[in-house]
Amino acid sequence: MRHAARVPHWANWAGNQHAQPVRVETPRDTDEVVRAVKQAAAERLRVKAVGAGHSFTAIAATDGVQLRLDGLAGLRSVDRGSGLVTVGGGTPLHVLHGLLAAEGLAMSNLGDIDRQSISGAISTGTHGTGARLGGIATQVRGLELVTGDGSVLTCSPTENPAVFSAARVGLGALGIVTAVTLQCEPAFELRASERPLPVGDVMRDLDDLAAANEHVEFYWMPHTELALLKENNRPARGDTGRRLGRMRAWFDDEFVANTGFGLVCRVGRARPSLVPRLNRVVARAITPRTFTAPSYDVFVSPRRVRFVEMEYAVPRAAAGEAFAAIRDVIERERLEVSFPVEVRVAAGDDIPLSTGSGRDSAYFAIHMFRGAEFERYFRAVEARMRDLHGRPHWGKMHYRTAADLRPAYPRFDEFLAARDLVDPDRVFGNAYLETVLGP
Repeated sequence: MRHAARVPHWANWAGNQHAQPVRVETPRDTDEVVRAVKQAAAERLRVKAVGAGHSFTAIAATDGVQLRLDGLAGLRSVDRGSGLVTVGGGTPLHVLHGLLAAEGLAMSNLGDIDRQSISGAISTGTHGTGARLGGIATQVRGLELVTGDGSVLTCSPTENPAVFSAARVGLGALGIVTAVTLQCEPAFELRASERPLPVGDVMRDLDDLAAANEHVEFYWMPHTELALLKENNRPARGDTGRRLGRMRAWFDDEFVANTGFGLVCRVGRARPSLVPRLNRVVARAITPRTFTAPSYDVFVSPRRVRFVEMEYAVPRAAAGEAFAAIRDVIERERLEVSFPVEVRVAAGDDIPLSTGSGRDSAYFAIHMFRGAEFERYFRAVEARMRDLHGRPHWGKMHYRTAADLRPAYPRFDEFLAARDLVDPDRVFGNAYLETVLGP
């Protein structure tokens, strides 16, 4: 195992979270993780695993030992018949796509960013969109964890089921996830239809759109009346669909959505009063497109413009109120918001600390360009989401504490009991977990 005696600091992708570990270790297998955890516990140091650093909270920050799990990547086993695939916990999602495709398999649903490791994605409750589909953690069928005393614990619905239930969205509080078993399916393509529409029409028809499509989401540009609606569905049998030309893909996804949008954001940060006008220009630049591609290429979009983000899940029935509340906050607070608001839907699940635990949800993600002032916007939106029984995404910014999160999660204490079982000494603790779970 390779490690540096001391590193100056760690920063996440957005640059809004920093930490200074005592040391960084890069284990190459589960045995090396075990040794690292036992040594840290003996030295009374806390341990945190970190992947791509794509969380906007301090969930992965540590003042103790930082474990980088890049060495625990790749396929461990594949059963093409059942679709069960076991992968190392450090496997990045964008690498996993190719590994699965080579086996003729794919994940059923994904988020729109794939830089995260599989363990980081499930631990924070990362999700995609689709009224009949849950988050990525609902595809998990087994986990291998290194617990607080350095033991290796395997869990599934039939083996250590209480730990498995909680650890699917474990916040990094229940151990180091060294392997994940996923329920995959035969590789498939999606037909993507993207078009601008009046945002009022999209919100009015959201329930019908969610029922009619496998995956639906939209992006609303604040200070405008336009939204970009995205509908993704499996093509009919025999329909090979139309591929997106290389030049069109580059122009839309790189030049417009990244280079051009990044320039607009920088101008808006320097001259906030121009943001409403700039947003109207961006909204008018949205053009319709329809194409077919492998599922992961449709689910995922390149995100090179850096930002900070808050996301809240509210009960599906409250979607209209939640969207109206965000618009109201922007208008009442006289905010200049250059980044779109993203709206998605997902099915409920049975995972104690999943944002979809026990209910179907609508998700509202708000963003601000990196370096722009965001706290007034985020706090004002959060106050309105709390009134609607909203739950914050664990990997995205929020200001909640254990005292007000416990009532939001009926199975909160069940999670704490699992934590007491596998990490009674809080080897995997940090300041963020003390805030959201209690000391």
